[in-house]
Amino acid sequence: MIWVAEGIGLAACLAWAVLLFGRGFFWLARDDDSDAERLAEPARWPAVCAIVPARNEAETIAATVQGLTAQDYPGPLRIVVVDDRSSDGTGELARGVGDGRLRVVTGTGKAPGWSGKLYALQQGLEAVKAEGHEFLLFTDADIAHSPDSLRRLVSRAIAEDRDLVSLMARLRCESAAERWLIPAFVFFFQMLYPFRWSNDPRARTAAAAGGCVLLRRSAFEARGGLPPIRGRIIDDCALAGLMKGGGSRIWLGLTDRVRSLRAYDDLGTIRAMVVRTAYAQLLYNPLILLGMVAALGLVYLAPPLLAVLGEGWVRTLGLLAWAAMALAYAPMLRRFGLSPLRGLALPLIAAIYLAFTLDSARAEWTGRGGLWKGEPLSRE
Repeated sequence: MIWVAEGIGLAACLAWAVLLFGRGFFWLARDDDSDAERLAEPARWPAVCAIVPARNEAETIAATVQGLTAQDYPGPLRIVVVDDRSSDGTGELARGVGDGRLRVVTGTGKAPGWSGKLYALQQGLEAVKAEGHEFLLFTDADIAHSPDSLRRLVSRAIAEDRDLVSLMARLRCESAAERWLIPAFVFFFQMLYPFRWSNDPRARTAAAAGGCVLLRRSAFEARGGLPPIRGRIIDDCALAGLMKGGGSRIWLGLTDRVRSLRAYDDLGTIRAMVVRTAYAQLLYNPLILLGMVAALGLVYLAPPLLAVLGEGWVRTLGLLAWAAMALAYAPMLRRFGLSPLRGLALPLIAAIYLAFTLDSARAEWTGRGGLWKGEPLSRE
């Protein structure tokens, strides 16, 4: 059966060649906002409304709101926090920031067919529909913005004529679980949605990061607003697809200007994050799930097995694929200030994420899938 092992080794090497050179060089992790300060600023700064959906976010909501009120944005800015039936005082903590531009809206139970977050955003939109904001900023209640983040977002939208500009918040990477698993989360996301392709108007790929999304209001409303995607669990990429599919130019990049305050202190908290959406990413399709298992097995698990257990040409192929894997992961590790040698552990990390994905499917099959803040999400 040597020829079978050789075939697997060749296939793994070919797969990594495609990933390295045929997916927009996603692994270089260079699609970021490092050029933001060089962008031309607009002659007139448009009015912006930031909408923050929040449910039981007492630990982070004050920092998020304070970051928004501290923006150095030269134009008019309104901040709306939608307190989605919180039981931990989230709304009171937001009001306690005490800024005249801030309004806290008390949310109601979600309407049929809507996911909780999107319905909270919709209620925020309804609260300001009579106001003439030219741009909307959707940002999560666990996001910290640097003082210049909004200025740079708007500058890019206007200078590059983008209807959607999104920043992938820098995720916390402090605990042992975070240091081992969080960089891989961003790496896998970029592999699925190469940012360069998403930012290219000629490519079909469309992606956004829900923690920070700036929208040109006229284009957003021309696409129908949130109702067309009201039941989507992976709402950020659904929104990007809606905008780009309607002819809008979009942009997504990595950043250090926007940071996630969410702590993932152990394996269980990261598992919960992945389990909530992983099977939805696969369209709840068992055949796609099987294909994903086979692909991950070939790309991530086969190389180290061949390198350790194989001999001769088989071992060489396994080592080549494993080395390519570590090479591809190194730039992301450097962005998080971690040693590139951790890339050698990517097969084990991929196996953990595979287990999370299978757990996501199992949860869906047993009627416990798609829970967010204790509520089931729609599957529309």
